[in-house]
Amino acid sequence: MEIILLEKVTSLGVLGDRVKVKPGYARNFLIPRGKATEATAANLARFEARRAELERIAAESLAKARARAEQLAELIVTLSVKTGSEGRLFGSVGPADIANAVSAAGIELQKQEVRLPTGSIRQIGEYDVDLHLHGEVRTQIRVNVIAEA
Repeated sequence: MEIILLEKVTSLGVLGDRVKVKPGYARNFLIPRGKATEATAANLARFEARRAELERIAAESLAKARARAEQLAELIVTLSVKTGSEGRLFGSVGPADIANAVSAAGIELQKQEVRLPTGSIRQIGEYDVDLHLHGEVRTQIRVNVIAEA
């Protein structure tokens, strides 16, 4: 199935590219999420009419992500959690906990933007956590997990 991308999609293309993908990927993921539209003559004409608007929206989104990355670059998040002996946590610290702590510090962050490649944090200590704020914007924050007093 041939589609027109309405925004940048990793490993597929950028705004305005006409690409061929499997029909299920287009119908079940790209089109419902507004990332693409079917490449018909009518949709192509509609896309060309909206191209400037879509490019402006993409540029604004990138600028916002870069501004948030600058704010987050110097942030150290401290989470106080219940622990047992040997520094092990009762439960774990996951992406939602980190996103809530950052949001409480005054910078908006969604749990989908937090990347923990080794899984949830289960020990006391300091960790560098990757954040993917935009397709082109990545940063790290320091998360300090301490025992609850």
